[in-house]
Amino acid sequence: MTDNEAPKVFVTYAHDSPEHKDRVRRFAEFLHGQIGLEVHLDQWDDDSRRDWSLWALEHLDTANFVVVIASPEYKRRAEGRVAADDGRGSQFEAARIRDRLTENLGREIKRILPVVFPRQSVEDIPNFLNPYSTTRYPIDTFTEEGVADLLTAITGRARHQRPERGEWRGGAASAPKPHRTLLATGMDWRACSTRIRTGGARIGDVHYADSVVLRAPERLGFVEVDLGMAYRRLTAVAGVLDDAVETFQVGYFRFLLDGEPSPETKVAVGKPARIEVDVSGVLKLRLEMYRPGTTEHRWFPELAWGDPAVE
Repeated sequence: MTDNEAPKVFVTYAHDSPEHKDRVRRFAEFLHGQIGLEVHLDQWDDDSRRDWSLWALEHLDTANFVVVIASPEYKRRAEGRVAADDGRGSQFEAARIRDRLTENLGREIKRILPVVFPRQSVEDIPNFLNPYSTTRYPIDTFTEEGVADLLTAITGRARHQRPERGEWRGGAASAPKPHRTLLATGMDWRACSTRIRTGGARIGDVHYADSVVLRAPERLGFVEVDLGMAYRRLTAVAGVLDDAVETFQVGYFRFLLDGEPSPETKVAVGKPARIEVDVSGVLKLRLEMYRPGTTEHRWFPELAWGDPAVE
């Protein structure tokens, strides 16, 4: 199989009920029509008389992957706990899967993929597929996100790629010391409000050269950055700009750590606030500021986060 060739997938399942049979067909249609896999399903090949045992053997042996749809009836038939004439097709297909697993367990465990639909459970996976000690693939929705884990097994590309290994520094004694990083000039923003800017800001008679400034008719100014659990402390000064045209205004500031908001801090001209907070273990930081009553035509905010930095 080349990179440009769609993986061939065979779907094996039991006809537990008309509803289950319909759900399996819709799943196969999604994988084939929307995801682009080459899917083979018995419901699509009943247009002529055929030898179904030969049909099943061909697909079971040549498919790149075999998707096993877990269900109570499939498990009973796969484990031989039914009469010989009960679900002959799924009994035959499960027997071939067992045989191939016995022949080469390491190869087949990567090729046989148990799928669990809603209202089914891990208990519906045949025991010879080791349902608790090996990976299984719950499918809650027939969407790209819903089948993402299954696709990682089929494509061999993990959802989150392992990064390149950094240089080993020989232990804790030579580990790099924490460094101070300015949010305004030293970090890429993952998101921000439209009229935010960076630059100098004078707050409380002190000049902060690398500030995040909101001086526009915007109801909420914010920036978001990825910390990646690499920092321990956030420091900043929050305040109204000393050269604010409207010296009577007040501003409100807060930070959010992985979506959890802090209490708001109120500031006024000449009355800034020093912000210092522990950010250990935080993935995402968001800084917000606003002036109450701001509209498109009045009460413009003149606020800034002075030299916000993490270290």
